[in-house]
Amino acid sequence: ICVSKCPDRFLTYLTAYASPSRSELEYYRNFCIPEFQNLQKPPMEVLKDKECPAMIIPSTPLARRCFPAIQAKKGVIMVGNKTTYDDGHGHQKNVTELLEGAKKANVVLEARQLAMKIFEDYTVSWYWIIIGLVIAMVASLIFIVLLRFLAGIMVWVMIVLVILVLGYGIFHCYMEYAKLKGEAGSDVSLTDLGFQTDLRVYLHLRQTWLAFMIILCVVEVVIILLLIFLRKRILIAIALIKEASRAIGHVMSSLLFPLCTFFLLCLCIAYWASTAVFLSTSNEAVYKVFNETACQFSGQTCRPETFNTSNVTKLCPDAQCLFAFYGGETAYHKYLIVLQFFNVFMFFWLANFVIALGQVALAGAFASYYWAFKKPEDMPAFPLFSAFGRALRYHTGSLAFGSLILAIVQVIRVILEYLDHRLKAADNKFAKFLLSCLKCCFWCLEKFLKFLNRNAYIMIAIYGTNFCTSARNAFFLLMRNIIRVAVLDKVTDFLFFLGKLLIVGSVGILAFFFFTHRIKLVQDTAPPLNYYWVPILTVIVGSYLIAHGFFSVYGMCVDTLFLCFCEDLERNDGSPERPYYMSPELSQILLKGNLEPSK
Repeated sequence: ICVSKCPDRFLTYLTAYASPSRSELEYYRNFCIPEFQNLQKPPMEVLKDKECPAMIIPSTPLARRCFPAIQAKKGVIMVGNKTTYDDGHGHQKNVTELLEGAKKANVVLEARQLAMKIFEDYTVSWYWIIIGLVIAMVASLIFIVLLRFLAGIMVWVMIVLVILVLGYGIFHCYMEYAKLKGEAGSDVSLTDLGFQTDLRVYLHLRQTWLAFMIILCVVEVVIILLLIFLRKRILIAIALIKEASRAIGHVMSSLLFPLCTFFLLCLCIAYWASTAVFLSTSNEAVYKVFNETACQFSGQTCRPETFNTSNVTKLCPDAQCLFAFYGGETAYHKYLIVLQFFNVFMFFWLANFVIALGQVALAGAFASYYWAFKKPEDMPAFPLFSAFGRALRYHTGSLAFGSLILAIVQVIRVILEYLDHRLKAADNKFAKFLLSCLKCCFWCLEKFLKFLNRNAYIMIAIYGTNFCTSARNAFFLLMRNIIRVAVLDKVTDFLFFLGKLLIVGSVGILAFFFFTHRIKLVQDTAPPLNYYWVPILTVIVGSYLIAHGFFSVYGMCVDTLFLCFCEDLERNDGSPERPYYMSPELSQILLKGNLEPSK
């Protein structure tokens, strides 16, 4: 039954009924079924009809349920300062029997305490988190501005700094690992320790720091090997980044454009979340007939208000109308999960449309730079706003169609995850294998579609053709230049990833030293925390999102210029009649040893 408050005392119905004070029975009625009104009804009939419980015990609310208020004092299990209780039928029982009622509740309680501590940490450190995110934004902006003027130097400085930051991380992990040598309890393995809600426990284990050190070493070695094998290609990628820097320099408003996309995405998320909440809370309380003997009405829905006057109680005297579940049995409630899936589908469609709109607007602005024969004289006055206006006016259908295809694949992936969750209990190896294969295939398909859509949107921005034509042209253009795609495009992506890693790593290390009180100048300024990893992780994730927002503009610029470059090679030959549109600096690097640059 639903109660407004958990009981706070030991009491049996017989004791409450026999009490000279009517207040005891009135208090007890709070824990009876809502229809129970006759306080003069004999106790044996009340208990037989299951209108009231035989006893109540001190309880505490947990996850919106009442659990026995169990506590241990000097190793003795007690409930409400008592070790025994009356079961309501005249028998004294030990409170240890109530432990079954609270079994596994401690996991929920510990999770709740963990959530409360994390919330407390946010309340005392939120302004420092904001300062950390502002530092990440300023660092990203400075990095982008420096990249505009010192692209070559900045790329090599970035590579060296990433290696040094990772090297410091390895050194710090080794020092912590060595410091814990010989300390009591530090040699316990992670598997023996199991899951702990107090995550600080893991930082006192040598195995934790050894795992961190191995992970950082692997990342360091992989990055160094990639740099060794790609050293010549990095020079070409730097030329492409320099050209992208020049393009962004003429379209500086593009650096702030991700804020517009972010705002529109927030609106999509807010609409999806509010609709999902309205759908999930549109259920009703369903009551059903319960009985101990055979009854033809068993399991049927009933109304508690009219149940006692219905024919059910006459034909089945022991039948009761009790709460069964929270939901509904109308056609609307039966297909509620379908509406939730449709809501998810619409969210994916809208979110993909917003991202596509941003990509086409940026691609249009950067394409207007590339195809301007005299840069920047031949560029429009406001290239980004012009491209954004063209996208809304002429290409809305193409963007919606491309977003629809991607949204369908993403919803299929969600449905597969839902089916996988539902089939976890079933021991069907073939079904699990088939689901795993399907999940893998649709993951690959989604990645391919994202890549194809991105390049199709660039072709839409250049030529204004429909989605299917643009996707076909972009795909075959990339296939004809597959070596250049594999080398140039991916190397620049790798360099941008290093840039993001540098900003996130630098801000993360600064946050770690600040929140762990290791900076002497501001040692007393840092707030006291339950878990210092809470603000540190928040700053790291936020810094990555901010850096990704800035570098996504660079990434779109490089992809657009690269596709324009491939198109330029096929349309022109560098002769006075058909000169290349690429800048002389770009032609000297990219056409070196292949074709004559335009004079």
